[in-house]
Amino acid sequence: MDGEGGSSGLAKSAAVKLSEMGERTKQLGTAIRDPHQQRRIILVIVCVALLLDNMLYMVIVPIIPDYLADLESEQSEHVHLVMHPNSSANSTSQDKSNKDNLDVQIGVLFASKAILQLLVNPLSGTFIDRVGYDIPLLIGLTVMFLSTCIFAFGENYATLFMARSLQGLGSAFADTSGIAMIADKYTEEAERSRALGIALAFISFGSLVAPPFGGVLYEFAGKRVPFIVLACICLVDGVLVLAVIKPFSNRTRENMPVGTPIYKLMIDPYIAVVAGALTVCNIPLAFLEPTIANWMETTMHSTQWEMGLTWLPAFFPHVFGVYITVKLASRHPHLQWFYGAVGMVIIGASSCTVPACKTFGQLIAPLCGICFGIALVDTALLPTLAFLVDVRHVSVYGSVYAIADISYSVAYAMGPIVAGQIVHHLGFVQLNLGMGLVNVLYAPALLLLRNVCQMKPSHSERDNLLEEGPQGLYDTIKMEERRAKKKGYSSAGNCLPVDENGFDPFRAQRSLSEESSGPECT
Repeated sequence: MDGEGGSSGLAKSAAVKLSEMGERTKQLGTAIRDPHQQRRIILVIVCVALLLDNMLYMVIVPIIPDYLADLESEQSEHVHLVMHPNSSANSTSQDKSNKDNLDVQIGVLFASKAILQLLVNPLSGTFIDRVGYDIPLLIGLTVMFLSTCIFAFGENYATLFMARSLQGLGSAFADTSGIAMIADKYTEEAERSRALGIALAFISFGSLVAPPFGGVLYEFAGKRVPFIVLACICLVDGVLVLAVIKPFSNRTRENMPVGTPIYKLMIDPYIAVVAGALTVCNIPLAFLEPTIANWMETTMHSTQWEMGLTWLPAFFPHVFGVYITVKLASRHPHLQWFYGAVGMVIIGASSCTVPACKTFGQLIAPLCGICFGIALVDTALLPTLAFLVDVRHVSVYGSVYAIADISYSVAYAMGPIVAGQIVHHLGFVQLNLGMGLVNVLYAPALLLLRNVCQMKPSHSERDNLLEEGPQGLYDTIKMEERRAKKKGYSSAGNCLPVDENGFDPFRAQRSLSEESSGPECT
């Protein structure tokens, strides 16, 4: 009897736990269906994808040079023993040649991700505009998962190069579609700035935490472990995309608006100024990452842990810069261009002071200044891109954020290859002074954006900019109205007359209603 009572008690407790799990699953399903909660979950998914991408980009910094050096030494020892079995003398010139060759290999490996991302982005932006944001995000996560697994198990330079290039392919889809999805889900400018600021904080966290994360795990657990950890996180994020966003659900895509082609966005002067600012402000970070460790070792005799933690303190001013820019933008949205210009001046001044530092403690201050300035520029200008598309083009964001990704990729593609050559031929001081000067000189160009806040959606402006005729019935009617207006009468319906001053009260009423319902300023 006691056994039967115990078994029935266990059955009851199991039934209670199952019902609780069912209730929680039902609550989770309700939360996923709620649009407000779904936006938050999508923001988390996108932020994790951006975190992963930037951790993958930077986690190899402490791992790959040491790993490739070990491979190179093993290969050179094997060749030396085969060709000179009885010789024990080491050739200094041969060692120098091997080191130079290794530096070139590392630079090309680091840059291959950004180069492929730069080449694929124009195609990925157009693809995202055509099919939506969810399927490209899943494609990007899948490719990133594969590249991470190849990194974990690759044991030669060719395999690692393929993995790095694959990561660039995945990033071109995941980064662009993720940022575009945030801009699409958060339509209010204040919410959009806050959401994009959170995404930028995750990007910064991934970039700055990845080197110590990879270095520690590589030191104590081997090369494979950090990549396996990141691959698992990538897999979980992909499962969340399938469960929450449901990219393959049977929903109609025929009603999606047709986005503006990417080449037409590129010739928009406002978008071009923003893209140039994003490239210029990221050049100091992209050029210092591959060169500052050698400079620290040469000038201040830094230890390995100091070189590994060089950029970690800069995470906090970057997050602070994101926070303060979001707060300022909500109170003074018409000064977005000014926040970006101030950020570029701070970057320029900080870059010029880097060579004057003599100790590790002194070096932290200008590096924090560079990251703080980058936070101001990115947080101010990324929402501005979405606003420009809203008021001057069609509100589809894949191509415009592909342009932003191209801007970043230009800086990071040049960094590992060009920066070393500049340091070798001109010197580290000249590199920093040049980067600082370029940022300070570019800052006034953002004055072109000072009137962006006053823009309203204008079909005539779009027609003049894109040099194309009206699209759809609404645009055709508007075009006929404008032509009739030039002839002195209105053809909006019953050919209502205008007064002697050319004033049409119905047109004025429509204009007033359009202005009152126009989008907010960035």
